[in-house]
Amino acid sequence: MGHELIAILDFGSQYGQLIARRVRERHVYSEIFPAETSAEGLKKLGIKGVIMSGGPSSVYDEGAPTCDRGIFKLGVPVLGICYGMQLGCKMLGAAVERTERHEYGRRRLDIFDKQDLFSNLGDWLNVWASHSDQIVQLGEGFEVLAATESCPFAAVRSVKHRFYGVQFHPEVSHTHKGEQILENFLYEICRCSGDWRMSDFVEQSVEAIASRVGDARVICGLSGGVDSAVTAALVHKAVSDRLVCIFVDNGLLRKNERESVISTFGDHFHIDLRVVDWSEQFLRQLAGVADPQEKRRIIGGEFIKAFESEAQTIEDARFLAQGTLYPDVIESGSTGDGPAANIKLHHNVGGLPVELGFELIEPLRDLFKDEVRVVGEYLGLPENIVWRHPFPGPGLAVRIVGEVTEERLEILQAADDILIDEIKAADLYRKISQALAVLLPVSTVGVMGDERSYENDSDTGGGHERFYDGGLFAYPARGAGDDIEPDYQRGTGREPCSV
Repeated sequence: MGHELIAILDFGSQYGQLIARRVRERHVYSEIFPAETSAEGLKKLGIKGVIMSGGPSSVYDEGAPTCDRGIFKLGVPVLGICYGMQLGCKMLGAAVERTERHEYGRRRLDIFDKQDLFSNLGDWLNVWASHSDQIVQLGEGFEVLAATESCPFAAVRSVKHRFYGVQFHPEVSHTHKGEQILENFLYEICRCSGDWRMSDFVEQSVEAIASRVGDARVICGLSGGVDSAVTAALVHKAVSDRLVCIFVDNGLLRKNERESVISTFGDHFHIDLRVVDWSEQFLRQLAGVADPQEKRRIIGGEFIKAFESEAQTIEDARFLAQGTLYPDVIESGSTGDGPAANIKLHHNVGGLPVELGFELIEPLRDLFKDEVRVVGEYLGLPENIVWRHPFPGPGLAVRIVGEVTEERLEILQAADDILIDEIKAADLYRKISQALAVLLPVSTVGVMGDERSYENDSDTGGGHERFYDGGLFAYPARGAGDDIEPDYQRGTGREPCSV
C-alpha cells in the first residue's frame, strides 16, 4: 500500500478488529496477521511496530497460541495487550500464574511512569480489564509503569527488547483515554508519521483499477447496500463508461429500493445500469417454503440465473467488481490470496459460478465498514446510501418467519418503511447500526369492525381495520457513546410491546 504499517498479531481476541480500527483512526495503516506469522515475513513488509492482541487462552495451556521469538529481535516496538502482554513477558523471562483475584470490568490504574506510553495522561485512569492470569514476577530488565489494586504489574516496559505490555484493553471505549495510550505507542514510541488517509487510498485505488482493467469492461452487481455502492462508484471513477452495473430485482427488497438505485446510479452518476426484474421467478420458487436455509438456497440459485442472463449479453466483460471488506478477509482465515474471494463471492452476489470466467476486482478488501463509508462520502455518494443500515442478501425473505407470499412482503415492506421513517424522525438513525422489522406468523389482538379479534395477517380479508403488535430490533452504532442504551425497543405507536 506504500504506507507505514503496524502489524497486529491475532491470538483469538474478540477485540482484534477493534484494535486495527483504532490504529487506523489515528491515521496509521494496520493489518491483522495470524499469531504464527514469521518475523522474517513481517520484516519484509517494513513494519513500524507490532501489537500482540488479547485472547481467551492461558499462556501455560497445552496448545496455547504463541508467536515467533524473532518478533522481539526485529528492532521495532512491540505492544502486548492482555494475553499478548502475558505471552510477551513469559517469552522474555517473566512468570505468569492464575490468581484468585480476577479482574473484570473497570479498574483504577495508578501510573508511576509518565514517559512514552503514558505521556500526558496524568496520575491515574479508569481502564477496562478482563483476565484471570497475571504476571507475578518480571524478567530481567523490566520496569513497572502502572498498577491496579489487585494487579501490581498492570503495565510494564523492557527497554532492551522495546517491549511494552498492558494488562487491560486500551482499544475499548470503557478505558478512559485509551485512544491516547495507543496514539502514544504509535507516535511517541514507533515514531509513525500518520500518513494513512482515505483520499490517498481512493486515488491509488483508481490508478490501480484503471491500469489493471485496460480497455476491458467491468461488471458490478449492485444490491443497494453501501459496500456494492461504494465499489461501483470507485470503479466508475477509474474506468468510466466501461463499467456495467447489474441490479437484480428479486421482489424481496425494501420499499422503493429499485427506484432509489436507478435514481442514484442511473440518473445521478450516469452509470450503465441494467435492471433485471426476476421477482416473479423468485416468488414462484419460494412458494410454500418456510425453512430459512432452504429460502437462502433457492434465492442464491435464482440470483445466479438472473445475473448470468444479463451478464452474458455484455461484450468484452473480463472483470467482476464486488465489495469484499477487510472483516470478510479476516473471518475467512485469509489475508492474502486464498479462500476469501470465493467465500465473499457467495455472500456478495449469490454464489456466481466460477465458470462465468471473470477476474475479481475487490477494491475495498483492506477497509473496515466505517472506512468504506468515508470513501463513499469522498466519492460524492448521497448520505442515504453511504449511511444505510445493513440488509441481508436474501432480503425480506429471511425477515418473514414462514412462507413468503406477495401479501406478506407488502405488509413487511410497509412496516419496515414506517419503522425507518420513525427512527429518522427521532434523529436516531445514525446512532443505530441496524434496525429491522420482522413479520411473525402469530395471532395478535386487534379490532375488526367494532369487535375484538384474535387473528393473524393471513386470516383477515381486505377492508378491515387491523392493529398488530409489533416490535423494533435495533443495535447501537459502534462508538456511539455510553448514552445509548444497549437495546432500544419500542412499539409501533399503538400499543407498547416487548420483543
